[in-house]
Amino acid sequence: MSDPRLPAAFLQPGTSSFADFLAAQAPDLLPARRTIPQGNAADLAPHGTTIVAAAFPGGVVMAGDRRATMGNIIAQRDIEKVFPADEFSVVGIAGTAGLAVEMVRLFQTELEHYEKIEGTTLSMDGKANRLAALIRSNLGMAMQGLAVVPLFAGFDLTSGVGRIFSYDVTGGRYEETSFHSVGSGSLFARGSLKKLYREDLSPDDCVTAVVQALYDAADDDSATGGPDLARRIFPVVHVITAEGERRLTDADVAEVADRVIAGRMTRPDGPAASLT
Repeated sequence: MSDPRLPAAFLQPGTSSFADFLAAQAPDLLPARRTIPQGNAADLAPHGTTIVAAAFPGGVVMAGDRRATMGNIIAQRDIEKVFPADEFSVVGIAGTAGLAVEMVRLFQTELEHYEKIEGTTLSMDGKANRLAALIRSNLGMAMQGLAVVPLFAGFDLTSGVGRIFSYDVTGGRYEETSFHSVGSGSLFARGSLKKLYREDLSPDDCVTAVVQALYDAADDDSATGGPDLARRIFPVVHVITAEGERRLTDADVAEVADRVIAGRMTRPDGPAASLT
């Protein structure tokens, strides 16, 4: 029996990829199919900045600062850059904020669509590959300055470990070991994590390490926002384990941030690391 309210394509068995389905039925709705005038459009929209992720035994943590900038202007002080992708994974965004949020929503739908069609969830590698395909489709706009560079992390139910994946603007996918960072303050955040990271960190210590890394990024990169004590705006932190993904409450992150800031009052450059 046909339903006159829906086109026939919506009633037929189809691909497990929502992006492929949309490309076939309504390609104009895909962000990558839009045409924009030639030239560099990098300064036309707010940019998200620094995201960090670090693994610990039994899971992984991802955190992002809250600042979005347009050139030397702070466009937003409380933007969210880390989102759940599904029950066991999260994705953090850096680059053109509007396009990045749109890509995250498409990625969330892609994973949900696959689960409904196939009756099972994608593997961790499958999720990472699907995100790479979405980034690759945005290459045209990336070449005009509207790049999106996410960081993906989650708990692998098969291997029982937390895994982290980074990408380049062409959709190249790279699995990282232990920790990684993307965005304008990533070099400083990564340097901080090199000093603080240990493979046997507890979940709480891993959260403290990524907050320390974001503090160091904000200390040297004007596009990365530090803890805003006056407005009580703190990083967004997600912890993913075998029990699933959860976002720490603002009160929990504030407690960690307050402790980090208190330490910086006596040692502005942060905790000292051993020489050997």
